Amino acid sequence: MRLSRALLATAATAAVALSTTATAFAAPAAVNYAAVGDSYAAGVGTQSSYDNSCDRSAKGYPSLWAAAHSVSAFTNVACTGAKTSDVINSQVGSLSAANTVVTVTIGGNDAGFTNTMESCILGGDSGCNTAVNNAKAFVGSTLPGLLDNTYNAIRGHAPNATVYVVGYPRFYQIGGSCSVGLSDTSRGYINSGADALDSAISAAASRHGFRFVDVRTAFTNHGICSSSSWLNSVTLPVVNSYHPNSSGYASGYLPTLTAVTG
Repeated sequence: MRLSRALLATAATAAVALSTTATAFAAPAAVNYAAVGDSYAAGVGTQSSYDNSCDRSAKGYPSLWAAAHSVSAFTNVACTGAKTSDVINSQVGSLSAANTVVTVTIGGNDAGFTNTMESCILGGDSGCNTAVNNAKAFVGSTLPGLLDNTYNAIRGHAPNATVYVVGYPRFYQIGGSCSVGLSDTSRGYINSGADALDSAISAAASRHGFRFVDVRTAFTNHGICSSSSWLNSVTLPVVNSYHPNSSGYASGYLPTLTAVTG
């Protein structure tokens, strides 16, 4: 039996419509996510103790983002105290061509984060200014090359991933409620150091075609000395000092990262 041209045309149109509908309702691509970096990527600051040598926490931004996006695979190899060399030598080996998303927070330890804070606490305004300026000099001259090497290593191991470089917050609300500890002058020095660090990291991310995730705006009015701080001051355990608390990761880091990643 022969079909009429009109019937054939109707059948063809229906087939195209069904094909378009099937495409429209296709399952989203699976997200294979890996996190690398230092204590800020590990989630330090959120627990009274940690059950692993790297102080990783399920309350950190990588675990929170993975849970919010129902990823198909997730690994976090970030570690307390990590420098750029640690990412290259110990962490990027966990990455692969299967990764579709990679996040990294790194650079603070290379710039002497811990020593700078100790100098500011013990050395007064003058000692703090000197320490921050030394850190800024390193950030301006040496850190860019270290970041370039690190980002090259990440891209080499995860060639198909979209890479998000997640920055650091400013620590203090100047003129806040703290009545003891550092002066507002020293707090301002420390904040300026965070700005210099984020600027260098952002520039390096741009050079490599990575997306920089700037959390500083999210932490405005939530720094140390604010009435609603998302950061720990000096605290116990000491490792939590000057790191985000649970609110900092959940209300500062997570929504900022989600706004960039979708």
